[in-house]
Amino acid sequence: MPNRLAGETSPYLLQHANNPVDWRPWGDEALAEARRRDVPILLSIGYAACHWCHVMERESFEDEETARLMNEWFVPVKVDREERPDLDSIYMDAVQAMTGHGGWPMTMFVTPDGKPFYGGTYFPPEDRHGMPAFRRVLDAVHDAWGSRREDLDKQSAAIVAHIAQTTRIAAEAGEPDEQTLRRALDGLGVNVDEEWGGFGGPPKFPQPMTIEFLLRMHARGMPGALDMARRTLTKMARGGMFDQAGGGFHRYSVDRLWLVPHFEKMLYDNGQLLRLYTRAWLVTRNDLYRQTAIATAEYLVREMRHPAGGFFSSQDADSEGVEGKFYVWSYDEFMRVAGDDAPAAAAFYAVTPEGNWEGTNILWRPRDDDVVALELGVDVATLVAAVEHARERLFDAREPHVRPGTDDKILASWNGLAISGLAEAGRVFGGKDLVDAAVGAARFVLTGLRSPEGRLQRSWREGRTSGPAFLDDHAMMAGAALDLY
Repeated sequence: MPNRLAGETSPYLLQHANNPVDWRPWGDEALAEARRRDVPILLSIGYAACHWCHVMERESFEDEETARLMNEWFVPVKVDREERPDLDSIYMDAVQAMTGHGGWPMTMFVTPDGKPFYGGTYFPPEDRHGMPAFRRVLDAVHDAWGSRREDLDKQSAAIVAHIAQTTRIAAEAGEPDEQTLRRALDGLGVNVDEEWGGFGGPPKFPQPMTIEFLLRMHARGMPGALDMARRTLTKMARGGMFDQAGGGFHRYSVDRLWLVPHFEKMLYDNGQLLRLYTRAWLVTRNDLYRQTAIATAEYLVREMRHPAGGFFSSQDADSEGVEGKFYVWSYDEFMRVAGDDAPAAAAFYAVTPEGNWEGTNILWRPRDDDVVALELGVDVATLVAAVEHARERLFDAREPHVRPGTDDKILASWNGLAISGLAEAGRVFGGKDLVDAAVGAARFVLTGLRSPEGRLQRSWREGRTSGPAFLDDHAMMAGAALDLY
């Protein structure tokens, strides 16, 4: 029997509508129910493309006994972080203050007035790798609520005060001066991976705004900025985090090589990275950046666009319940599909019988083209032509496979990022089709994502809007309008 999420528009919430957990959306009704029963709210925040969200659902939220405890001891509430970035930001600050890290699924226990007192991210069904079993967490929180309420109230008050203090500091920061910019650049120089690019250790995220900062510092004449940007952009574009067969970037890399990604694809990443690679090409004239930008733009238009013009939010990591299945290749399948060009393509994409991930091959380009060409005894142009023929066959061969699911809600802010990226790429590379796609998305958002009073709304799905726009929606759509102008 469906729970109270059945009437929602969010694909993420609808994924949980048939769980035995009595989920309900965030709102006054949930808070009132928690006050009436005098129990905590168990708040679970995630998004449709999140791999570990799916794992926790299978392991815990579909388990009848776990669901019984959740329903009996708590008021279970589900939130789509993409629909409610305000709630996600507040409670992510809280979980990071408690644990030192964050992520999704986010699991937060809050008082009936919404104050957080305990939380984490993914919890396994059994104790594992230092993480407590989810049922053990439920039992401990239930026991503490009944016997140590005063301690929990003090803990929640301290967390709320910490969040308020950090928010106040951020609000007072002001614009950075030259010295601050140089300190920021020096800090990136300390943390840069000199061999593989990126900053810090794994997991590695693309951080488009950080690299944009480096390009801007290069324009101001600051030494070292462009080298850090180029190294990172090149390694990402040649890594497994970029879909070498079909274009578009996956969410992040679990290793320092940008080889093994978490396979979900997010609109906001690809919109920002499209613009970043376009701008990097303007600075460097590196053709790899042009190719990467165009492949990303083509991916967005081909796979992420609603027929009416707006862009979808994300694509899942899993297909047929297996992470990355759509994107990886066995050695035999790769060689068969690539045909006569298989030897060149296998050398180019580092495909081996052993594979590089769980016995399969994630396509990537760890070596320079001229090194591969020299090894094969051909010139670079011949190599590139053979690889392109093979890539086209690989792309066509995987198209009939079961595809990862798509979160087909349309968000104003993320569409703004995609519109900006497409508009700039279309202008720079002379792609009228890309500009047309940007214009179509802008028209869709500015006409379809409206309240009856004409105010911009946060999201749209199947003819229904959901909630008023947030600051990022207005800001990113304003930026998109300027880029189109």
